[in-house]
Amino acid sequence: MTASCRQARHGSIRQTRAKSVARPWRRRPARKASATPTTSAPRSAPAGRYNRADVAFAQRMIPHHRQAIAMADLARERASSPKVKAFARKVHKEQQPEIRTMTTWLKAWGEQVPRGIEGAGHNPSATPGMMSTHQMHRLKGALGSAFDTMFLTMMIKHHQGTVDMAKSEQRHGPYGPAKALAADIVTTQTAEIAQMRTMLGTGSPTATTR
Repeated sequence: MTASCRQARHGSIRQTRAKSVARPWRRRPARKASATPTTSAPRSAPAGRYNRADVAFAQRMIPHHRQAIAMADLARERASSPKVKAFARKVHKEQQPEIRTMTTWLKAWGEQVPRGIEGAGHNPSATPGMMSTHQMHRLKGALGSAFDTMFLTMMIKHHQGTVDMAKSEQRHGPYGPAKALAADIVTTQTAEIAQMRTMLGTGSPTATTR
């Protein structure tokens, strides 16, 4: 092999080795943070105009419903009539979602949500149809058919108070969803009053609730 051929061959080998050398590692540029915020927007108040009548409706109806549910829960254990027990389950199923709805309104409006069963106790007349602490203790002490009669009689009075408050909301409250709920309450609980009177076997309540 001639000297010129050897030089050409060595030059080709050097070029091949140079190409095979790995390129230096380069750091990838960091991803830019998204400009879109990850936190959700603050909750806005329910759409529509409302006034003090709407606020009062929710604040009075929530503890009123809570007491009805407390009475219904007693019926599950102390009632003897299957019809009374079924009615109590219906009351619980209807009124618990309404409490949640009205609680949502009050929170969105920045208004106080009542705690517990306010309105009962020493001044039951503060909310129409509410049972006093004494009446609730009497109901808790009743059992069987005596409980059935007392429960239905008390619940009729309780429903009548609910209907009165709902009708007041219909007259004075401008907030559409509250007026719609009030209308549903009037229709539903008026029918339930008639149902309970039928279950008592009389056109009007006769048992005492004192």
